[in-house]
Amino acid sequence: QLQASGGGLVQAGGSLRLSCVASGRTISNYQLGWFRQAPGKEREFVARITRSGSITFDAGSVKGRVTISRDNAKNTVYLQMNSLKPDDTAVYYCAARAADYGAWAFWGRGTQVTVSS
Repeated sequence: QLQASGGGLVQAGGSLRLSCVASGRTISNYQLGWFRQAPGKEREFVARITRSGSITFDAGSVKGRVTISRDNAKNTVYLQMNSLKPDDTAVYYCAARAADYGAWAFWGRGTQVTVSS
């Protein structure tokens, strides 16, 4: 089970750090990712981090403003978001998969991020 937290209301230009804690499984065995879904839009990929620590970001709007990291000892993955924009307003979800590619098998409940202008 994955549980995301850390969302909230922030002004444009601000920062948030989202956390996602896994229970019942050891995250060191999994690739971890963050996704987001804005109102009326499809869910989109934000970033992922492999078991070895390789990172991939969405090539679009978030690149250069977010950092993904993992702490296997705490069974937690983080998403640090800086220079937030109103367009970043969305529900943010964490996910995990055992393989390097393919479907994300495990999803957490999302955490709401709202950025005011």
